[in-house]
Formats: sequence, structure tokens, C-alpha cells
Amino acid sequence: MAKRRCDGCETKVKIAGGIGDFWSFDFTPTGGMILELADGSEHFLCMDCVDKLPDDHDPGADDVAALSTDTEE
Repeated sequence: MAKRRCDGCETKVKIAGGIGDFWSFDFTPTGGMILELADGSEHFLCMDCVDKLPDDHDPGADDVAALSTDTEE
């Protein structure tokens, strides 16, 4: 089972589909995804952070940086 840190909240989330999952028959879903944002930047975000991205404009790197400050409060 592979894990990767979310670029927003820095939580480690599971990445499904690796060779380790093949042998363990662990079919749980991936906990995040890589998104290419409007400014051309790419970020791996957990599903919670994806839900926190703004709906009123196309998100960019500044919005991802704002996610990390939101979790520190």
C-alpha cells in the first residue's frame, strides 16, 4: 500500500492500485487525486481538500496554499 501526502493539509492518504495491493487483495479506493489547476500547477489533494476548493472561481496554487493555513487554525 503506497501513501502520499496531500499538498493541502499534508495528511498521508492511500494511493490504490500499487503492486502491494495486488498481492494483498486490498481494493479500498484512493484517498486523493492529482489535479491540474487553472494556473497550470499540479497538486495531489485528499478528497477533503478537493471539497474545500472554491466554487466561485477556477482554483489555483494560491487556493491550495490557503488550504494549509485553514488546517492550522
